[in-house]
Amino acid sequence: MADGSMPLRSEHDIVMSRQMVRKLAQELKFSLVDQTKMITAASELSRNTVVYGGGGEMRWSFVKQGLKSGLQLAFEDHGPGIPDMDLALTDGWTSGSGLGVGLSGSRRLVNEFDIRSVVGEGTCVTITRWK
Repeated sequence: MADGSMPLRSEHDIVMSRQMVRKLAQELKFSLVDQTKMITAASELSRNTVVYGGGGEMRWSFVKQGLKSGLQLAFEDHGPGIPDMDLALTDGWTSGSGLGVGLSGSRRLVNEFDIRSVVGEGTCVTITRWK
């Protein structure tokens, strides 16, 4: 199992990111429920990277913490950034025509969630799910 990355620039890349996360979660022998949670979060964050960030990349790594192993994904773009982080993480808020569950919903699906954003420079969302 090796760390890696893939571009996120189109709808096709979003589909490919879901397939990659499924494969990685299966390699870690995540339960079906945990696979689904990680794939769903990755799908939302991939879409945000393409739609709001103007494209970017998804990086993955296999992480260990004591006896636990997990999957960490980072979604990074060099788009406009998020001017109001508290608002962006509020359930139901959307800057577009979406359902407003992307960031807040993704945060609930994973064990660890970190977001860094600088207006005019871009955003990086890192999520981790432990087995």
